[in-house]
Amino acid sequence: MSGSLTIVGLGPGEPHWLTPAAQAALEAATDLVGYGPYLDRLPMRDGQAKHASDNRVEIARARYALQLAGQGRTVAVVSGGDPGVFAMAAAVFEALEAGEPGWLALPISVEPGITAMLAAAARAGAPLGGDFCAISLSDNLKPWDVITARLEAALSADFVISLYNPISKARPWQLGEALALAARHRAPDTPVIFARAVGRPDEVLRVLPMSEAVGAAGSADMATLVMIGASSTRLIARPGRAPIVYTPRSVTKIPCATNQGRT
Repeated sequence: MSGSLTIVGLGPGEPHWLTPAAQAALEAATDLVGYGPYLDRLPMRDGQAKHASDNRVEIARARYALQLAGQGRTVAVVSGGDPGVFAMAAAVFEALEAGEPGWLALPISVEPGITAMLAAAARAGAPLGGDFCAISLSDNLKPWDVITARLEAALSADFVISLYNPISKARPWQLGEALALAARHRAPDTPVIFARAVGRPDEVLRVLPMSEAVGAAGSADMATLVMIGASSTRLIARPGRAPIVYTPRSVTKIPCATNQGRT
């Protein structure tokens, strides 16, 4: 029997955000491969096997999944959020390109999921209503000067910017530096969203002005998505209710790239 491999996005957390196609791929799998906490979110049916590994061994995990598929297994590689956004889809294809020639004949597919950026935006309102981009602050796989160069370019182009992997015990300072850089391009009242564990029981969503965001960097963790508004991003205050953040679809001009927050 020939094997197959499907890379599945689990979404942010709650089962109702898992797509039917992703659910079907999980149910059809003989083997579930992924980061341990993600696998812990999944029930197992009879005959299934779970293969858990650490968070920083993506290529080894991908190679193992391809080996299982090559042995005739029906494999599902799981990712939180969407597997194509800073996640396992790219790792699988990197392993495939450098791997066994026979793996190229395997049926391989990707089932998308709701990524953290979209879940956070839905909770906040419509901050991604205009042009936007996503940047990972992790410098495990790319130099920090590459990250800051891309961040500087995105800020100068006036994108709404979603920051993935903002902070960890091993990387405690990058988010503060990134927000300090943003403060040199954005007005002090620009909305900044801190969205933690969206869709899970411990969800917390805060909207801070740019002037307070730098000082709040230490409150974030790896479960947090940080979203920096564009110059046009608006906040609608509502008495007794959470504010709504949105970015208009229309753009009149790109603001001057000089420091908007400088006095």
